[in-house]
Amino acid sequence: MRELDVVGVRMEMPSNIPMVLLREVVGHRYLPIWIGAHEASAIANAQEGVLPQRPLTHDLLAEVISGMGHRLTEVHITELTDNTFHAALLIDGVQISARPSDAIALALRTGSDIFCADEVLDEAGIEVPEDEDDDQVEKFREFLDQVSADDFGAEDIDSPEEPGPDENGPGEDGPPAGPHA
Repeated sequence: MRELDVVGVRMEMPSNIPMVLLREVVGHRYLPIWIGAHEASAIANAQEGVLPQRPLTHDLLAEVISGMGHRLTEVHITELTDNTFHAALLIDGVQISARPSDAIALALRTGSDIFCADEVLDEAGIEVPEDEDDDQVEKFREFLDQVSADDFGAEDIDSPEEPGPDENGPGEDGPPAGPHA
């Protein structure tokens, strides 16, 4: 497992599908995960320290965990199967299955560490060498602004408003055309 930081939420153009971008704490790889709009908002708000007047779902769950005397210690992005990312919450040593976007939103609210299985990074990570100059970093940022889920070869996903019976919306279990959460 490799520790990751949340770089931020970006919009894939021209389809305006949100993705969360993670990067290795020690390493050179980035991990893009396509997610739903609500989850993108939850992650961006937590990252920016925006506090709603009343708790939203992720805020509520973080409060429930804490209020019951438990602690979310880690989030693990565990696998990538059929272009769908899977994750787990570690609450007091107990693993609970979760969508990566929900897990990341909770991790940001609780200050928990985020880890990713090496196999997932090997398959879906994008490597950016450390010794690249600022020009190369800027080119990578431009790539991220232009990248499409279709570039990763996945099938179309359901719209966020109408998730399938076994899905929680787009991006959570694979990108529109590539790996997603």
